[in-house]
Amino acid sequence: MRQPVALNFSLTGNTGEPVFFLHGLYGSGANWRGIARRFENSHRIYTPDLRCHGRSPHASDMSYLSLAADVLALFDAQEIEQAPVLGHSMGGKVAMALALLAPERISRLMVVDIAPVTYDHTPEHGRIIAAMQALDLSQIESREAADLALSTTITSAQVRQFLLTNLQHHQGQWSWRIPLEIFADQLPALLAWPEPLDRADWAGPAEFVYGGRSNYVTASHTQVIKQRFPSATTHCIEDAGHWVHAEKPDAFLKKLQPFLIGKNHV
Repeated sequence: MRQPVALNFSLTGNTGEPVFFLHGLYGSGANWRGIARRFENSHRIYTPDLRCHGRSPHASDMSYLSLAADVLALFDAQEIEQAPVLGHSMGGKVAMALALLAPERISRLMVVDIAPVTYDHTPEHGRIIAAMQALDLSQIESREAADLALSTTITSAQVRQFLLTNLQHHQGQWSWRIPLEIFADQLPALLAWPEPLDRADWAGPAEFVYGGRSNYVTASHTQVIKQRFPSATTHCIEDAGHWVHAEKPDAFLKKLQPFLIGKNHV
């Protein structure tokens, strides 16, 4: 039995169906705030920080079976029998794992720019984690200085700004709130798709939304998606990269709104 951790979470909206928004690697529940707040009048919106992210506890095991167990424990703690779940990237893998591990608990599934496969992104993420670890925070005087120092290794300003949401300042000291040593150790698990789940499928209503400029969902991936989720539909949002909901919010909302009211599969 995997020992879940008690996730930090935000709950907004006090009526309607509960819905869970799960963030990606290096992120936090706050990443979904701009999108999720549009539905606070019709839903109870849960935006948890997954383990080792945001204000949630750190744990040395970051397998998707453990990450999913944490969310199921939150379901239980909030006395939620069933709910739709939406996840981006790492959070999308957690959402898929939830549907496969506890199919009766998930009413609908939306997965954003990720597939149930193992990715060969070790060089990219290894470089990012190493750059964050190498930053001498004792010599950093401002967030802008940290951004400049990271720019020599991480050229994308968008990626740097996303990573810097994890830089915190307390009592005159800068620190990372995410455990970079655990991330480095658990990177193979974070990029993988758990082998036990390759023997499962879930026939419930599932939507897979991906960016036209992203390489996270390819034609071969859609075949795997249909094997694991036979009722799934896929939607490409053109001119969007990996952060589909942040880059093309209006186009994304056109997919999300019918999903949340359960009309995508009618």
